[in-house]
Amino acid sequence: MIAYDEFRKLHHAVTFLGMSGVGKTVLSKELRKSDNWFHFSADYRIGTAYLAEHILDNIKYKIMNMEDKFVAELLRSDSIYISHNITVDNLAPVSTFLGMYGDTRSGGLDKATFLHRQDLYRDAEIESMMDVARFIERAWRIYGCANLVNDASGSLCEVSDPDDIEDPVLNSLAEETLIIYILADERCEEDLKDRARTHPKPLFYNPAFIAPELEGKPEDGAGVDTLDFARPLFPRLLEFRKPRYAAIAERWGFTIGVNQLFDTGDTDATVPCADRFLENVYGAIEAEVPRSAASLEKLERYLNACRARESQRA
Repeated sequence: MIAYDEFRKLHHAVTFLGMSGVGKTVLSKELRKSDNWFHFSADYRIGTAYLAEHILDNIKYKIMNMEDKFVAELLRSDSIYISHNITVDNLAPVSTFLGMYGDTRSGGLDKATFLHRQDLYRDAEIESMMDVARFIERAWRIYGCANLVNDASGSLCEVSDPDDIEDPVLNSLAEETLIIYILADERCEEDLKDRARTHPKPLFYNPAFIAPELEGKPEDGAGVDTLDFARPLFPRLLEFRKPRYAAIAERWGFTIGVNQLFDTGDTDATVPCADRFLENVYGAIEAEVPRSAASLEKLERYLNACRARESQRA
């Protein structure tokens, strides 16, 4: 087992795995702030590189079909142009494009459009994850960031196959990054469910999960309230994803409890700075490696990737 002092000095690249809302983005921002880690946001990459044209076309379509044709005429005559303002802190255009199934008169998507956008998002998420290895080098070469955090989407477990040892997405990530599954405890899960009930948001769903939920629903979404449809899905989605996360962690990464990672006390959790984050991760790895030869192999693969990066940058 590598000593902590040596582990801390490595040129790190980590991938966060876990449910939307478990703290991946909050922690990623703190790593960027406290120690200049490069924050690779999956949804930012998806929105700016792979869905940008689709997002803008959707906005233009909405404008062209407004009752007030003033803006539409300006756009049609090239007097104005439309651009999204996607940032790591503002991913609303991606979420809005993904949308929710339901009555189109209240902002929902008909079944065909909803499923088409689900497919587009799936392909874009896969492409974004395959970009991570290139961004590790780009982050160093352009921005001087020795470390990178891959703030993956909660649906990473659904655009990959945890049971396929040859899965290209997971193998690509494991080849260069330390995959860390942030395991939510019961209290955290209840918080996530409460948030989903009060503020449901568009999500990507594995076809095996969403197909039964859509069965028997009207093709045009007529009469289906988008929020009423989405609210009960999250608790079931959580249970659907948990074994997939666990399988990924078992084969390709490591598991760390949300309490251990965020130093949860009797009150609110504390978001760790980069040094404390590495201490917490090291503690989880140190506890897991003696119990499994496979865990030692996973650690050695990661250490070799870190050392190779350092050697190439010397």
